[in-house]
Amino acid sequence: MNSLERKLPHDEANHPSSLVAEFDRETPLALDAGVELAPFRIAYQTYGTLNAERTNAILVCHALTGDQHVANRHPVTGKPGWWEVLIGPGKIIDTERFFVICPNVIGGCLGSTGPASINPETGRVYGLDLPVVTIRDMVRAQAMLVDRLGIDRLFCVVGGSMGGMQVLQWASSYPDRVFCALPIATGARHSSQNIAFHEVGRQAVMADPDWCGGNYIEEGRRPEKGLAVARMAAHITYLSESALHRKFGRNLQDRAKPTFGFDADFQIESYLRHQGMTFVERFDANSYLYMTRAMDYFDLAADHGGVLGEAFRGSKTRFCLVSFTSDWLFPTEESRRVVHALNAAGASVSFVEIETDKGHDAFLLDEPEMFAAIGGFLRSAAQAAGLEDGARP
Repeated sequence: MNSLERKLPHDEANHPSSLVAEFDRETPLALDAGVELAPFRIAYQTYGTLNAERTNAILVCHALTGDQHVANRHPVTGKPGWWEVLIGPGKIIDTERFFVICPNVIGGCLGSTGPASINPETGRVYGLDLPVVTIRDMVRAQAMLVDRLGIDRLFCVVGGSMGGMQVLQWASSYPDRVFCALPIATGARHSSQNIAFHEVGRQAVMADPDWCGGNYIEEGRRPEKGLAVARMAAHITYLSESALHRKFGRNLQDRAKPTFGFDADFQIESYLRHQGMTFVERFDANSYLYMTRAMDYFDLAADHGGVLGEAFRGSKTRFCLVSFTSDWLFPTEESRRVVHALNAAGASVSFVEIETDKGHDAFLLDEPEMFAAIGGFLRSAAQAAGLEDGARP
């Protein structure tokens, strides 16, 4: 994709390169903020074929900076889908066997109603006039999409990080609609440390003079520097110290000795700057604020009197949780806490901790042990669900 073909994130916000489900004023989305959002829409992608019984659907929930383009060329960057290592014909989530649905979350910037969308009440971009959304709001909207598609029960809901939060919320809010659930590299709440990192990112965005109080699209400006810094800070949390050392160490970037200035002397500095610059090409700054705030508010136990097990009481959903030894953003103890709660609730649960030095981002990478765990779980669940030949349409 050349520069003339490339779209800006706010172009996709109102003219998405994907399927779109429109919900009118007669079908509002009730938000945790105490207001209704109507009309609204959800942009989504599908892969594979829904079987005649409508029982082979897998819902994929994306992470903080993800979107609906999970297994296809991205319309803004031209890069492959963000989980093509896992999803596609003949892959672990086999689109020749399963019908895969991946929606862009409410509050996102790739076509679902978000801060870069046009507010039908004013004809102008929402900006910060969009109500704050929560993980539960995202899941409510997804349930409405699944209804629209005529699917009563999902075979599986799967996602990592913020996507894993959505998986847990799905299993808690709609236990009868989820046969099996795969929360990966996630937790039932956002820790104070994670909230702190998000606040640093939000402040970086809002300190950019081009943010314009959230009205930068109307002003024809983009807070690229602030958003890039936010991405740089966040990206450090996605990696592990050992992975950073293995990839970069203290190696200098294209030079034999330090410059004794503030250019990117070290390879890690150059890498982070590149991550920040490429991120602003595909993501909206206000959506970053909304997505991080939704994660911060997530606390499944708090919604059930402080007892996490009550969130899954009586659940018939089958669970498989996956964590990574070097993930310090969502360390293994967060997954174990969910496993203990599921055991207390009498739910069917399996758990695997994968040894890797790749950090939180491991769930997006080629991890054979993760593939084996997910593949085995899905095969077993498909047999239990009565999906003929492992869910062939």
